[in-house]
This record gives sequence, C-alpha cells and structure tokens, in this order.
Amino acid sequence: MNTATITPTTAARIEPPYVPAATSDPNWVRFGLIAVAVGFAILFLLIPLAVVFTEALKKGWDAYLAAITEEEAWLAIKLTLLTAAIAVPANLIFGLSASWAIAKFEFRGKNLLLTLIDLPFSVSPVISGLIYVLLFGAHGWFGAWLMSHDIQILFAVPGIVLATIFVTFPFVARELIPLMQSQGNEEEEAALVLGASGWRTFWHVTLPNIRWGLLYGVILCNARAMGEFGAVSVVSGHIRGETNTMPLQVEILYNEYNFAAAFAVASLLALLALVTLAIKTFIEWRLAHQTPINPEEAS
Repeated sequence: MNTATITPTTAARIEPPYVPAATSDPNWVRFGLIAVAVGFAILFLLIPLAVVFTEALKKGWDAYLAAITEEEAWLAIKLTLLTAAIAVPANLIFGLSASWAIAKFEFRGKNLLLTLIDLPFSVSPVISGLIYVLLFGAHGWFGAWLMSHDIQILFAVPGIVLATIFVTFPFVARELIPLMQSQGNEEEEAALVLGASGWRTFWHVTLPNIRWGLLYGVILCNARAMGEFGAVSVVSGHIRGETNTMPLQVEILYNEYNFAAAFAVASLLALLALVTLAIKTFIEWRLAHQTPINPEEAS
C-alpha cells in the first residue's frame, strides 16, 4: 500500500484554507449600503437645501436682495450676530475653564459638574426657555425685583442671550474634555520641571495642543447660537424689529405667506451652515495631522 509522503517542497505548496475576514462583505452588500447612505443624504439634505436656494431666488436677484436688506430682516440679522458675539465668547471661557479643571485636576463635585455640562443636551430648548420665564417673568422668582429696578430681561436682548448661552455652553467643554484627558499631564509637568510658570505652560504647551479642538468647539457653538429657535422663541416675545432673530424672522415671514422673503432669510442661515461645515472639515483635517508641542519651548 502506497502512502503519500510530504516533503518540505510539497509542504510549502500547501496553502491554508481560505477564511473570510470579519469585515469583508459581498459587493452587493457594500454597494447597497453606500446607495442607502447616498440616497438618504440626497433626499433629506441636498434636496431640501436646493429647494431653499431655489425658492429664495425664484423671483430674481432684485427680490432676493430686497428681502434680506429689508429693515426688519436686517435687524434680525444684526440681533442674531450680536447674540452669537456674546454667547460664543462666554461659552469659550466657560468651556476652557471647565475642561481644564475636569481633565487636569481631581476634586469633589467633578461628576456633578460633568452632569450639569450635559444638562442642555437632555433638556428641550423650549423647557430651558420656560425656566427663564419662571425666573425672570413678571410672576417669577425675580420678576418683582427686576420690575422695581426697571430691569428687563424677558422679551429683550438679555433674555435671548441668556437662553442662547444655556443651550450652547456644552459644545466647547464637551469637545475639549476628552481631548485634554487623552493628552494627559506629562507635557505640562515637563514644562514646569524645566522652569516654566503655570501661565506660561498654559499658553505655550496646553493651548497650542488643544487649539484646533478649541476652534472646533467654537465653530459648533456658533452654529447652534445662530440657528437656535426653541429657547429664543419662548423668551423673545416675537417683537418685530426688536427681539426677532433670523430663525424667528423666517417663521413670521412664512406664516404671513411671504415665501420669497422667508426663503431668502433662510438661505442666509443655510450659507452660514455651509461655511461652518467647510471650516469644521478643515479643522478635522488639521486635528488628524497636528503635531505635539515640545515642552522645552515653554521653558
């Protein structure tokens, strides 16, 4: 009886059985998933965006420019920019301070602070607006005192700014906290050992390492501040020419069947969103290619 012998030459020719990789799928599955994703993006993102600009320019450029330069629309644009100009720096300072404290130090109440930072994500913007009504309204906790001192918060710019700060303050902190935690304290400690002061370490080591993440959070915060509707709608009072931001102005124009003007103002918000998306994409690219800072540069 002949038995087959396996020589080193024949053993080298024997290939292991094919085992498909866990992440490999048939082509029809991959193409199907890509088609679903692309179709969803076209149906729910690109088509509505195209409709906004099509309707805005439906009556021509003259009507478009007249709609966005009309006095009430212009005042709404200025109020939106003013609100963002106040809310974003306030959230920048808070987010940077909170993330620095949470990522670099251990203290009592740390988990409570994290919970409070996440609170606007879990509370409806309308509810947050009602909170300010209960606090600063005529029958609120501080309403009588505010009225006696002739201070108006609700149905005025201060109320709009406060509501916007509330709904946007998690963005900067939530972007920086995981970034700073992943970087650790080694570079700061090295800079301190080399003789750098705490302030110099912050400016020359910590801040350069988080600059793109910080800018990323600011961009997201600014986008939400300019597009906020629910909380601002509750505290603004919808006073035309005084407390209407751009989203509220769009609602009023649409309810009055002034569709061309409504879509014209909406197109400005869409343009701001596209610019924000472009900046966000650039920052993500820079975050992926940034290099760490040498602690010796801070000494």
